[in-house]
Amino acid sequence: MPHKFNASRRAKIPKQKHRVTNWAEYNEGLRQRGDLTIWISDEALGLWSAARRTTRGGQPRYSDLAIELCLTLGVVFKQPLRQTQGFMRSIAALLGVEIAVPDFSTLSRRGNSLQLQARPRADRQSAIHLVVDSTGLKIFGEGEWLEEKHKTKRKRRSWRKLHLGLDLVSGEIVSSDLTTDDVGDPTALPGLLDQVGGPVALFLADGAYDGEPTSDLLAARFGSMIEVTIPPPKTAILSANAGQDPTARDCRIADISAHGRVAWQKASGYNQRSRVETLMGRWKGIIGPKLKARAFETQKTEAQIGVLILNRMTEFCRPSFERVA
Repeated sequence: MPHKFNASRRAKIPKQKHRVTNWAEYNEGLRQRGDLTIWISDEALGLWSAARRTTRGGQPRYSDLAIELCLTLGVVFKQPLRQTQGFMRSIAALLGVEIAVPDFSTLSRRGNSLQLQARPRADRQSAIHLVVDSTGLKIFGEGEWLEEKHKTKRKRRSWRKLHLGLDLVSGEIVSSDLTTDDVGDPTALPGLLDQVGGPVALFLADGAYDGEPTSDLLAARFGSMIEVTIPPPKTAILSANAGQDPTARDCRIADISAHGRVAWQKASGYNQRSRVETLMGRWKGIIGPKLKARAFETQKTEAQIGVLILNRMTEFCRPSFERVA
């Protein structure tokens, strides 16, 4: 239940309690996320070196697979590029394989234009229940603790904006994009929808996506039967033809006016949007709240690798909940 609508009576609202019904499987899945079982197959060894190019130019030494593997290990273990190079060299020595490890400058340069291989959805035919949101990732600048301690003003602060699209059915991140901090959520939405490979039956988003451009875009991409759940602002008014031909937004405004915003959220299922907020917390807890790369294109590659990591962890096991109080 949103805090801002119940701040005056928050203490009187009992907190919901849930129980994990598949605790044994979920507990084992959490353990598997930390297993350090590394091997390199013969097929990967054969693809480690780049294929010889047929056009003019320098000959690349490492394939995209080798660069992606090294960068992925660096993101998982939160290591700079030099430490990633040393970590990969130690793995090759322990496994006894004769492979050349990319140096840190090669990883930085190749990460700028790396083409990642996206994993296809397990069930492409099932409809997606899409919920989108965005969060900020820090690049550089003074931290909040330093500003509070020394009472200094912000001298140099820069952020990137991470946009994510989550499928509520599978728990998989089906679309992502990294933009500058001045790009609005509705502006980044077309790029997110381009990555969705399948039909969408439900679209959930916060009030930043409210408006006709978003509704028209969703109807054009997925048909007029798509269910859109976006809360209108407090100052929203009905359209001119609301009496004769009400739109879906007019219906939402009327329901909120008649039953209240909290009741509308429960009835419409808007509270499920909290799962994308949980996804943002998982990202900052597992991947981290900052980006290591400096170049913008390399930062986008780093964000795409983070998406692949979280989706891989989700494949191990997902918790199933039931409400007990």
